Amino acid sequence: MVKRRRLETPSNDDLTRIEEQFRRETLGRPSLGPGMAPIAQVAAESASLATTGDGEVRAARLRDQADAERLRQAEGQGLLIAELPVDRIDEGAMIRDRMVMNEGEMQELRLSIAANGLRLPIEVFELGGAGGQGPRYGLLSGYRRLHAVRALRDLTRDAKYDHIRALVRPRTQADAAFVAMVEENEVREELSHFERGRIAVIAANQGAFANVEDAVNRLFSTGSKAKRSKVRSFALIFEELGDMLRFPEALTEKRGLRLSAALRNGAEARLRKALSGVSPDDAEEEWQLLEPLLAQLEDAPRSPARGGRPRGKAIVQQGWIDDLTIRTASGITIRRARDGNAHVLRLEGRALDSDLMDSLMVEIQALLER
Repeated sequence: MVKRRRLETPSNDDLTRIEEQFRRETLGRPSLGPGMAPIAQVAAESASLATTGDGEVRAARLRDQADAERLRQAEGQGLLIAELPVDRIDEGAMIRDRMVMNEGEMQELRLSIAANGLRLPIEVFELGGAGGQGPRYGLLSGYRRLHAVRALRDLTRDAKYDHIRALVRPRTQADAAFVAMVEENEVREELSHFERGRIAVIAANQGAFANVEDAVNRLFSTGSKAKRSKVRSFALIFEELGDMLRFPEALTEKRGLRLSAALRNGAEARLRKALSGVSPDDAEEEWQLLEPLLAQLEDAPRSPARGGRPRGKAIVQQGWIDDLTIRTASGITIRRARDGNAHVLRLEGRALDSDLMDSLMVEIQALLER
């Protein structure tokens, strides 16, 4: 049978020894007030530390939330650069304004990307109906850069060219997308006259704009009135002869304006006949098929049945009126004058309109630059 131990009341010496030992174990712990038990001190200190830690955690959580919100906003505005597979990008999602890519310039671009990497990301927008391999993207800008990266991948078989850096822009209306594409190419590498007219017609036909006039005004809103007039002239060439011309992008400004003037005079059928059944080897040979007919049309007298503003009564006197004045068959009077060191030409007549004045400015420019 276990013998019970007798409990004895501790002596004063025992109590003193226990108190001194406890003080040694809790040395350095701050006192929270007289009469507070040591266990209460420990609990208060733990609570204080927990409160400090909770504040830091809350601050960190708020910072994370703010960063996440900024990230979402940047993503929604298309400001984040992503690495996208080149095979998931459809460069044909939009009709391109660029028709011809110079091989020499493309070779230079490929060498630059191989040596220094892609300095400027392309721009894309996400297409609907993503498959199991991930979303697909339509190309907004960067047509040449995308082709250069794909060419480097095919040439080197290097995995680093499997992806390309891109800004994923939010889906926009078709008109805004066309404007963005034209602006990008106009700034980086100016489009040819024919390419400008072509993209205006295509954008209008696809319903992005009300008509060709609206397309020209909005696609080239920052251009001068004269520039938009020339774009309309080349748009007419694309509409009526785009399927016949083999080298339309080589048309100079002067030649294009002559061709569009003939088309406005109703020469479409004759011009198409001149181009049919032949295959010119270059732009100059193609122009020689058209130039004799254009010269013939320009020398012919104007038909009074031609549309446009009604003309006034026939001018009795034509040609030189005096040493400073000449009058045309269409009723336009041109007067020459001097203003100090400047020469001034004054044009008057009901046949004058904005389009004619734009064309005249171009002709004067061409004459002075010979």
